[in-house]
Order: sequence, then structure tokens, then C-alpha cells
Amino acid sequence: MDVIKIKGTDDTPNIILDAENNIIEFSGRSLPEDVVTFYAPAIQWIEEYAKNPNPKTNVIFRLEYFNTASSKAILDILLKFEDIHNDGNDVTVFWYYQEDDEDMMEAGEEYSEIVDIPFEMHSY
Repeated sequence: MDVIKIKGTDDTPNIILDAENNIIEFSGRSLPEDVVTFYAPAIQWIEEYAKNPNPKTNVIFRLEYFNTASSKAILDILLKFEDIHNDGNDVTVFWYYQEDDEDMMEAGEEYSEIVDIPFEMHSY
């Protein structure tokens, strides 16, 4: 599979999708003008990855902030990984948030209640 590396900006997250090295990470701030277009390559990559996932998949979210439109895209991404998990594959989401950022902590908790994937919450 091709590796996708999208360098983050002030308004878009850094995204690394690398099946060979088992790195799936979303970090930074997410408030792109066109959320659907921005996240489309990542969602397509995940759909392709789902056809032959690694024995263990770790999905890392290390977001500082995301807007409402991005929250839907994040949910779509998590639902794709839920499908992989429901197909009998080992998937874990690692949700990192700054220790004093209750909003980001609560967002991770809410996602963990919506999708049926093991979540590990970590503050830093």
C-alpha cells in the first residue's frame, strides 16, 4: 500500500498512514475549509487497508483542536476502523489529549462510547 503523509498546517492536521510500519496517526489542529475533500484520501486509504489489515492496528489521535465539521470526519474514520475490528481484527485507538484539556478528553470519551473499538485515553 502507498504511504500517505500529509503535512499539517495551522488549519489541517498532520496525517501519517503507513501500513508497512504500522503507523496511523492524526495530530495537530483540524479545521480545514473543505473537510470532505481534505479527509477523502485518508478515508480511501483506510477502505483499501481494510481489505488486508495488519494483525494489530493502532490508531493514534493526538489532536489539539477540531471543529464540528471535522468531528464528523473523525467519526467516519473511527467507524471504518470499527468495521475492521468487527471483522475480527485487533484494533486499538489511542486518544491523546493535553492534561488540562477537558474538551478533548470528553471528545475521546464520547467517541469511545459511539464506536465499538478498544480506546486508550492518555493525557500528556
